[in-house]
This record gives sequence, C-alpha cells and structure tokens, in this order.
Amino acid sequence: MTYGADGHFSALIDRIESELLPGLSVASERLHEPVVVHRLPKPWKLVGAGNYAVVVSHPDYPRLVIKIYAPGRPGLQEEAEVYRRLGRHPAYSECYHYGGSYLVLRRLEGVTLYDCVRKGIPIPRRVIDDIDEALAYAAARGLRPHDVHGKNVMMKEGRGMVVDVSDFLKTDECRMWSDLKKAYERFYLRVPLLHRIPVPDFVMDAVRRGYRAVKKRGESC
Repeated sequence: MTYGADGHFSALIDRIESELLPGLSVASERLHEPVVVHRLPKPWKLVGAGNYAVVVSHPDYPRLVIKIYAPGRPGLQEEAEVYRRLGRHPAYSECYHYGGSYLVLRRLEGVTLYDCVRKGIPIPRRVIDDIDEALAYAAARGLRPHDVHGKNVMMKEGRGMVVDVSDFLKTDECRMWSDLKKAYERFYLRVPLLHRIPVPDFVMDAVRRGYRAVKKRGESC
C-alpha cells in the first residue's frame, strides 16, 4: 500500500528493498524486551527498538523513518490499518507505504515522557491533555488505544504526541495510560524535584519492572 509517491520516494523504496532489508539482521530474543539489532548497513541509523520491531532512518530522508518488524512477529498489516483509520492528526505519524515486513512513516521528533523523567525535563499538563485528546480521536475512529506508556508518548515544544499505535486494534482493556496519568497527578506534580532532577536509569528500570509484575497479576494490559 502506498499513500504517496514520487521519484525521490520511489528511490527510497528501492533502497529499502535492495540495501536495507538484505543487509539487516534483527531478532526478537525475549518476549517482553526490545528487538535486538545484530547488523545494520550504512548509512542507515537506528532510531529505536520496540518489542516487535526496529525503527531506522536514512540521512537522505530526514523526515521519514522505516519501521521493520522482526521475523516471526505479527502486526504489520494491523498497524497499517490503524494508520489508515487515523488519517492525518498532529499527534500521530502517517504511513506512506508498507511492504512485506516494513512501514514507511512520517518521522515524529521530540522526547519521550520516559526520557523526560530520566533527564529531568519538565512535562507540562498540556502534553497530557494533548495525548488524551489524541486517544479520544482514535477511539472515535473505531480504535482502542492500547500499550500507551511513557516510552510510546512524546512531547515537542510543549505539545504531546503518540508514537506507537501498533496495538490499537486490540479489543481487551488496557489501563497503561490511565495508570500513567494517575502517577503524573499523584507523584510527579507533587514532587517538584522530578521536574528538574534526572532519575537514574536503575530506578526507572525498577519502576518499569515492578509495574509489569503488578500488571501480570491483573487481567488488563
């Protein structure tokens, strides 16, 4: 499926098919841990890695990213359908094309809320409100926001964005975003030090693993 193309864009697809995919080696080695990149051809750069896929970029196409699903991981067509339903919205990316194992997406730039806490960057309430509005927008289009947590939402210039929509076709209840908002209200806003003092990685990781352990005892995501 192609949402828009010209000669420059067609050249990108050729590079993906002839350079990136043959030279890329990724593996999903642990179920709930990020995909591991073993080999990435130059000049492609790793942007990030999730539990199902990696995101890479090419210096000649700074406004685009390529999301490649790891072998054996499902969800590519479902994610493309989510983007089709979302259309254009300032808080979401757009999908311009998808191939056998990848999506070509508009690049969103900013800092994840997870990294904001890690680095001591203040998170204004406007960001939380923007994400709330974006999730309501998705729900109005027959989607059910799922897996919305601190690493999947981002801010830029005081506005909020949703980075990962891959699970928005799931139908089970997910309370990750509501839990994050509760933590924002009950702890973040009441502890001013969190607005400007970086939180060590080991603390962030302990909180993440603790939340996952608690979540496993319940039925929601």
